[in-house]
Amino acid sequence: MLVEELYLEAFHLEQSSLAHYLCHLLAERKISMDDHIDQIDFHQADHQKVAEMIQNNLLGIRKLGIYSLKRNAKEFVFIYAYSDQEAIEFFTETFRHAPLNCHEYPLDFELARGNGVITFREMRKEFGSIPVVAGYFMRVW
Repeated sequence: MLVEELYLEAFHLEQSSLAHYLCHLLAERKISMDDHIDQIDFHQADHQKVAEMIQNNLLGIRKLGIYSLKRNAKEFVFIYAYSDQEAIEFFTETFRHAPLNCHEYPLDFELARGNGVITFREMRKEFGSIPVVAGYFMRVW
């Protein structure tokens, strides 16, 4: 795998720390986009500079999550949000009561939809704004 592929993957998977480290090493010419990832030496990075880049979110990466919020004993609502707190607030505003709990799911979690399977990562492309209700699940037992 090349540095360029890893860099793009870091953005795709919203891996802010990795993307900022690669950006720093590229800017300092310690690596190039055409290098193999085996050539990356993170010890060459100025860790203080990278920490500042991450804190200032220089690359504008906001990690999106999918949260399952329990509405009652049998109903769950899935909400895309940038934090569990944002998901809880959105749930409370939308449903006029606080959720019983809130759990984050992996974006690569697969679920059946129609005759196929889709991941939460793929499904999020269908929504334009965040936070948003992605769907509902009702337990039948």
